[in-house]
Amino acid sequence: MNVVYVELDRCMACFSCKQACQFQQADRNMGWGPNIFVSVDMERRRIYTGTCLQCETALCMEVCPVNAIKRDPETSAVIVDNETCLGCGMCVSACPFGYMNLDDFLRKATKCDLCGGNPKCVQMCMAKALHFGSINSLAERKRKQSDLRLGIRAMPADKDDGQ
Repeated sequence: MNVVYVELDRCMACFSCKQACQFQQADRNMGWGPNIFVSVDMERRRIYTGTCLQCETALCMEVCPVNAIKRDPETSAVIVDNETCLGCGMCVSACPFGYMNLDDFLRKATKCDLCGGNPKCVQMCMAKALHFGSINSLAERKRKQSDLRLGIRAMPADKDDGQ
């Protein structure tokens, strides 16, 4: 299953991901806006970025009374069928992460659909803080980065090795 992964320490809060999403999804998000969230906490000097986690057991999908939320067989993304969606909001209430929303203009549920398997937010991220891939490959990438950091801390470059 593919997801968008965020390296929070690289995010600059430039909002290029939000702009890319808004432009890509302009036809269906007239009233609500982009499906990626960037929040800046100035007091703590932290940036929070996120998008739908494409949950393996998607509660939004389970509670939909008309089965309007399904998993795309090609991309594994959890997607909303706007033709079937009633706009009841049960999926919005069920999402534990707050990434499912109701579009004010369309009165339908809306969420990240991974742009059909080629997320524009990832392509447009100037800081290269967003990555797209399988959960396993992204976890392996993060593990390698952590190992590298630990190695650098264990063997500082400025120490003379005695030669």
